[in-house]
Amino acid sequence: MYTPPMFKSDRAASLAFAEARGFGTVCAWNGKRPVGSSLPFYLSYAEDGTPLALFHVARHNPLVKLADSVTPWMLAVNGADAYVTPDWYVSVDQVPTWLYQAVHLTGPVRTLSDDELVVQIDTLSAKFEDWMAPKKPWTSAKMTAARLEALKKGIVGLSMRVEDVESSFKLNQHKSEADYAAVANGLAAMPDHGSQTIAQLMRDTRPQAFAATTNETASLEGSM
Repeated sequence: MYTPPMFKSDRAASLAFAEARGFGTVCAWNGKRPVGSSLPFYLSYAEDGTPLALFHVARHNPLVKLADSVTPWMLAVNGADAYVTPDWYVSVDQVPTWLYQAVHLTGPVRTLSDDELVVQIDTLSAKFEDWMAPKKPWTSAKMTAARLEALKKGIVGLSMRVEDVESSFKLNQHKSEADYAAVANGLAAMPDHGSQTIAQLMRDTRPQAFAATTNETASLEGSM
């Protein structure tokens, strides 16, 4: 992933972002072209501390045959994104851009055993059922044994040993405080969830920019 230094996030923050998002696009190379699938996942850790991304795909998915425990795959995890118009900047001679958060996890992938698949299914569902609180979590125990077994036969569990963690959290960090705050305010006024999410991330990342612009406004009003 190409990432200018000002947009790079550290490894711990990148992994935390990926785990919180829990959904991405996994991609492998079959020797002729890329093969990919969008899917939910969760992170675990090996005994040596290496991150593991665990997920499953349909048994007939061509990715299954590419899981050789050697060849690296990539799992791309994207967060909110938003378009920025040059008209929002205080400074002149600006250009349109796009703000976003993205993490790429790369490493070899192996297939899980039947016992590991059971754990993967339950852990994955528990992760997202937690989002449904205060609803009582769904568990696979609610299914009949025959139905659960039939579904298990239709999927293959996979585990990526994450060797590389790359990220780009592009939030206009390189802009002046006045431009930074102006863009965040412009995004906050937009109706879509992506723009509002990015606006809040910008406020959380660089709160001093908004304090500075608030003080400047107060000073101007006081001199009038």
